[in-house]
Amino acid sequence: MTSPENDPVRARRAQVAKWTLLANRVGYLFMALAMSAFVMAFAFGFKGAIVTVVTASLIIGSVLLAPSIVLGYAVKAAEREDRENGI
Repeated sequence: MTSPENDPVRARRAQVAKWTLLANRVGYLFMALAMSAFVMAFAFGFKGAIVTVVTASLIIGSVLLAPSIVLGYAVKAAEREDRENGI
């Protein structure tokens, strides 16, 4: 089995996995911020600033999460296929 240090494809795949993990964590952090801001907006009244935070957090979280989730599954599938083929 080749290691990521020797194979440029596996090295790139490991790098993509690292960045998707980071994007997942930051994306879910923005989603948590959006949910907590929504609860605060519900409790204190839907003022302009809080609604802006909710909207911006949802947009940023979605932009980060959508590709990172897809790429994360792609990396996992490629690694699983390599293991099954003995590469």
